[in-house]
Amino acid sequence: MSNGEPVMSAKEVGDYLDKVFPEVNADGKNFSVESVGPMSAAMRLHYNDRFVRPGGTISGPAMFSLADLSLYVAVLAHIGEQALAVTTNMTINFLRKPENTDLIGTCRLLKLGKRLAVGDVVITGEETGLLVAHATGTYSIPPKK
Repeated sequence: MSNGEPVMSAKEVGDYLDKVFPEVNADGKNFSVESVGPMSAAMRLHYNDRFVRPGGTISGPAMFSLADLSLYVAVLAHIGEQALAVTTNMTINFLRKPENTDLIGTCRLLKLGKRLAVGDVVITGEETGLLVAHATGTYSIPPKK
């Protein structure tokens, strides 16, 4: 368990994510770990036309995936390699139509306990920095063996 400082670097978490969830980037680089910090992490959703839905906006499922992965990466960065940390709850609010550019999901861990982690994620467009979505979520942390 962490004292608020990450126990894994952004590269270590990214490499671990590639190992335990290769399907995340199986058809090209969709997501990458941007940074980890005290009780925080940031992820990038790399813009691709396949994420755009009718109406010319990045799809909700792509933004939800970014939020979920951002929280997962923040948790992993602070507890270490625990593939079975799982989402128990996540809520997202879509606030404005994002521009067709990379999106950044910035997670802040609000609580990091022995069994649960709670965090929020703000999703912004890379070019404008405008807030396009906000998510809150809870992860269940498996007991140490």
